Amino acid sequence: MGDRETSNHSEVTDFILVGFRVLPELHIILFLLFLLVYAMILLGNLGMMIIIMTDPQLNTPMYFFLGNLSFIDLFYSSVIAPKAMINFWSESKSISFAGCVTQLFLFALFIVTEGFLLAAMAYDRFIAICNPLLYSVQMSTRLCVQLVAASYFCGCISSVIETSMTFTLSFCASRAIDHFYCDYRPLQRISCSDLYIPNMVSFFLCSIIILPTIIVIIVSYIYIVSTVLKIRSTEGRKKVFSTCSSHLGVVSVLYGAIIFMYFIPDRFPELSKVASLCYTLVTPMLNPLIYSLRNKDVKEALRKILGNKLSLFNSILTENRLK
Repeated sequence: MGDRETSNHSEVTDFILVGFRVLPELHIILFLLFLLVYAMILLGNLGMMIIIMTDPQLNTPMYFFLGNLSFIDLFYSSVIAPKAMINFWSESKSISFAGCVTQLFLFALFIVTEGFLLAAMAYDRFIAICNPLLYSVQMSTRLCVQLVAASYFCGCISSVIETSMTFTLSFCASRAIDHFYCDYRPLQRISCSDLYIPNMVSFFLCSIIILPTIIVIIVSYIYIVSTVLKIRSTEGRKKVFSTCSSHLGVVSVLYGAIIFMYFIPDRFPELSKVASLCYTLVTPMLNPLIYSLRNKDVKEALRKILGNKLSLFNSILTENRLK
């Protein structure tokens, strides 16, 4: 039996990404929708990274974390969106075995890293609001780099374990993955291996990833809210809530979609795909919008950049006219 499973596993050279079960006529609409969202992701997150790197006033821990968040959003959406758009036009909708492994590994790496990074951002806001006099000391450059590096390290370890467990399974039931990207649950559905150990490992990983990050975020905001309620100035309260509401919005969308997806029974794969869209494309699109529209520093930095570009353009036009 073991030899037959190994044989079946070795015969798999590619998979088929079924994608969304809609009429073929709707593929063009879905393609345009994905293209629009992905263009906004590229523009928003690249723009946010450029603004943070070029404006000296944004050289603070909060924007260091935000720059890394934009980097992560940009890359993990790029792992998913281009292949999904290609498959809207493809007859075969195939992805190589190596491509599927790479997609699952990179997506798991970046999504777990984002979870830890959001927890680090909550801790940063806690220190900034509850201990403002010690903020520059406690949130040193070294600590910020260590928190980001630790986020990537945890993401990498988790991804290696999850990917290894998934692709040691035998895929003898089918090659068709009922999803628009390679994810471990749809891959488990087409496996004929015993899933007890992989499921236990997945449950353990979710427990040590989601639970601690949510606890850090909740505890941080409990202290933040208790501190804000002590502020007598209405303007002061609004400023603090404005700073924190952006982060809370991002956390709610990401964790809400992930928890919703993994609690959906396997018999509703289409609902699972819709939930996946929230954190693969919608969240990376919304993050720069949420942080830029509700952040005076980012809007001011953007005005400066646009003002400088406009001044440069006007000076070039003036010089050309004089010639």
